[in-house]
Amino acid sequence: MTSPRSYLRHPSDIPIDILPVEIDSGDTRMLHNVSHGGLSFSATHDYALGENVRIRIVLVSPAFEALGKVVWCRESGGHFIVGVEFLNQMDLFRARMVEQICHIEHYKKSLFENEGRHLTSQEAALEWISKYADGFPAPDEGSTD
Repeated sequence: MTSPRSYLRHPSDIPIDILPVEIDSGDTRMLHNVSHGGLSFSATHDYALGENVRIRIVLVSPAFEALGKVVWCRESGGHFIVGVEFLNQMDLFRARMVEQICHIEHYKKSLFENEGRHLTSQEAALEWISKYADGFPAPDEGSTD
């Protein structure tokens, strides 16, 4: 089981859909972290330990989809932070790629809001990679936050 402390910092304004495995509609939440074993997100209700969920991030095309299992859930200031472990190791690699795309899109948005600079996704990716890729944690590095 992955502890809450082993999840990486991640822009928390990235929408993520969490769906029960059995049905095809669910709730949109905000992604918190992607780690070496899974991800965490903020929710308005608690999730049962061991509950299987389908994870979908539509910020990328095609949308990222993966299956996961709830491994921890804790209350935090009137909402819940939920940790989900990926059921397939290939999903972990794919999630890391999505995480980088999310960081780049967050960087692009931040440049526009703070500096008035409008970059294409390609320009933002090249700039973000040159500035931050070396500091992007490896999948086995955990956060101390």
